[in-house]
Amino acid sequence: MIEIKTEHAHAESKEMRQLSLLVKGMCCDTCENNVKNSISKIPGVIHASVDFSNGAVMVHYEPDKVSPERIEDAVRGSGYGIEEAAEKSPGQPTPEGHDHHAMMVQKGKIGELKIKVIASGLVFALVFLGSFPKWFPWFPGALQNPFILFLLSTPIQFWAGWQFYVGAWRAAKRKSSDMHTLYAVGTSAAYFYSVLLAFLPNLFSGLSSELFFDVSVGILFLGLLGHYLEAVAKGNTSLAIKKLLGLQAKTARVVRDGKEVDIPVEDVQVGDVVIVRPGEKIPVDGTVMEGESSVDESMITGESMPVSKRSGDEVIGATINKSGSFKYKATKVGKDTTLAQIVKMVESAQASKAPIQRIADKVSNYFVPVVFAVAIASFAYWGYLNPAPSLALAIITFVSVLIVACPDALGLAVPISIMVGTGKGAENGVLIKDAESLETAHKLQTIVLDKTGTLTKGEPSITDVHSVGLGENELLRLVASAESRSEHPLGQAVISEAKKRKLKISEPKKFEAMSGQGIKALVENKKVLVGTLKLMKDNQIDAKEFEEKAREFYEQGKTLMFAAVDGKMEGIVAVADTLKENSKEVVKELQGLGLEVIMLTGDNERTAKAIAEQLGIKRVLAEVLPQDKANEVRKLQGEGKTVAMTGDGINDAPALTQADVGIAIGTGTDIAIEASDITLVGGDLKGIITAIKLSKSTMKNIKQNLFWAFAYNTALIPVGAGLLYSLYGILLNPIIAAGAMSISTLTVVFNSLRLNRFKA
Repeated sequence: MIEIKTEHAHAESKEMRQLSLLVKGMCCDTCENNVKNSISKIPGVIHASVDFSNGAVMVHYEPDKVSPERIEDAVRGSGYGIEEAAEKSPGQPTPEGHDHHAMMVQKGKIGELKIKVIASGLVFALVFLGSFPKWFPWFPGALQNPFILFLLSTPIQFWAGWQFYVGAWRAAKRKSSDMHTLYAVGTSAAYFYSVLLAFLPNLFSGLSSELFFDVSVGILFLGLLGHYLEAVAKGNTSLAIKKLLGLQAKTARVVRDGKEVDIPVEDVQVGDVVIVRPGEKIPVDGTVMEGESSVDESMITGESMPVSKRSGDEVIGATINKSGSFKYKATKVGKDTTLAQIVKMVESAQASKAPIQRIADKVSNYFVPVVFAVAIASFAYWGYLNPAPSLALAIITFVSVLIVACPDALGLAVPISIMVGTGKGAENGVLIKDAESLETAHKLQTIVLDKTGTLTKGEPSITDVHSVGLGENELLRLVASAESRSEHPLGQAVISEAKKRKLKISEPKKFEAMSGQGIKALVENKKVLVGTLKLMKDNQIDAKEFEEKAREFYEQGKTLMFAAVDGKMEGIVAVADTLKENSKEVVKELQGLGLEVIMLTGDNERTAKAIAEQLGIKRVLAEVLPQDKANEVRKLQGEGKTVAMTGDGINDAPALTQADVGIAIGTGTDIAIEASDITLVGGDLKGIITAIKLSKSTMKNIKQNLFWAFAYNTALIPVGAGLLYSLYGILLNPIIAAGAMSISTLTVVFNSLRLNRFKA
């Protein structure tokens, strides 16, 4: 056990520490909630994050109020074991051995569940066919023998279903009940009742001779299938962090003792002089000392335009140097770099998102004790308190109550709807990561849309060519010819537009790039100068005639390239990141659904407002730094709003995980996709509307399912207890109870399949 001191993160505590554990014995969401609840109720625990799929538990606590031993005791007290503990610092990956162990635990659990699902499914098919010889007379007679059915069912009951017994025992130790209790008691009632009939066929003479091995095995099969699907869905929660960490450079070229040496990036120290060449990743954060270049920061900022860097400018680790070489002084290393802070924020946001409690689990806390009470009461009445007591009648009523209350339909009510709903989402280009995301989407009140790559195409394109003397096409042709040797995205946008217009592009005889300002070139013996207004002024070129037009373009949020030929200002080429075709339509429809739509961007306020005005968006959050995006989402949540965040860049990952629902554009980065809850395949924004409407339809379907799951069972519990027998002499045979349960199940399944009619 290792405890790690972390920075202050709780308003009232002097110090906070973090404990990382691997817990064994968790198999589903119920276990996850049990462990989390047992830890969270301890005074001094600030937050507990639990993932049953790999056994990982992360606890933030105040060491002056609670000890690590007390936390471990709480885990053991809830019926689970501590496999190991491992050191984990904020912003740093889990130690490799611990992480590998967790992954192996996760794979082992899923593999074991898969085997149990297949085995129980095959046995269920055999037992079901063998249990009804009148329905399936063609089935081999040997498999209709009660002893063969017993031999087939027993391994499933106590091997495949053992986890339900363990879960029920843990719940009993806590003096509570949950879904494990329902499965364990329901299947045991059917199983042991059938065992008695198989070995003592005359015990219930005149009342019933039906076997219910198919009921017990069928319930176990469905329960295990649900747990398997649950585990698979939970299996990829840490991929976003792993990919983020994979972005950082592996080595750095630093100056040590007057020599250039390559060292692992982990060995770079604050104050080291780092050398970066064209095409290389920048190892750590720092400040430029010598040289000039343009740096692609899109992997961190999400903005497509390379940023010019010269002496005094800040550079960010993991970004890519595009053109020149430069030296810079390392200012932030290790867990203090921008990338490490983003990793930390993704982890924190994932940990702070409270898991949604399944409705069925909540209701079962009250349902199971009631069922037990009724079953015991009916047994006592018919076996001892009745004027004509009968042990056989007492057993029949006891078993009937438990069978009719079995969680078959209850266990299917949510997952079947979720499976159909997520399937329909996939058909419509919307990939939904888990049931919680689909469930939460119908409650959204506010949706935050990142600008670049989400509302816009994420790449520069020519919007205007303004020329006074040469004409648009001729000016564009000369600028494209001058830019033909440039690799700058703005230059490539000009060349792309010239080719689209089928203009002749000439090879420049001379070419000079001035970092951060523009280019000089000799095209067809004409001196062409393309770049910033400052570049024009530095070369004594009068641009007053174009100032009013430039101001107009600037107000529209466009980037301008001024062009001069042979010393005379000839025009302006305006470039912008243009809107996607259906952005305006989607925003309008989202507003029509009653959602508040907010645009979030790192761009300057003028550009942001220009884009927002085109879209009809009233609220804009502009000039937001990458590390502050998650904070903006958190502020909105602090206003009591249920918030969705839509983005495509690495810098969006913390905000995507902080949001109640994170929606990633499928054409964006893998990091954003992995960190999100919903992915829009192909980047079609209409998928947001599809996801919200699908969520509403699915939740309506689930509520209907839960009603039917309980309606049959609850209505028939008094009948199973012998109410009709006492009034009319009609006894609810366990096979009728099982039939009622089957009708309940079929109702839930067919109702869920109605979701297939959903249309986006």
